[in-house]
Amino acid sequence: MAGSLAGSGGDKRFPPTLNGDPESPCTRAYQAYVAATGHSAYATTPYSRVVSLHILCGARLNAPSQEMAEELAMKSCLATRDHYKVTNGGVCEIAASK
Repeated sequence: MAGSLAGSGGDKRFPPTLNGDPESPCTRAYQAYVAATGHSAYATTPYSRVVSLHILCGARLNAPSQEMAEELAMKSCLATRDHYKVTNGGVCEIAASK
């Protein structure tokens, strides 16, 4: 790797919705993603005021590759959806990866 990726927002596909609470699990996961030094990804359910009652997320930090980080972040987000049995929170998507 040609240097640390710490502090990088990476390739953003859409801006993740964060509620502003620094203790929120998704806010903490996104901040950890940005701070991560290696290949990482942040997946979340996009927010729509019309259909989204919940925002769920998942992240994978310091994976061997960007592709693997994305795959594992998606699995994490989907596992969160399954755990909480959310049916009206939108689908998980990769918001950013590096």
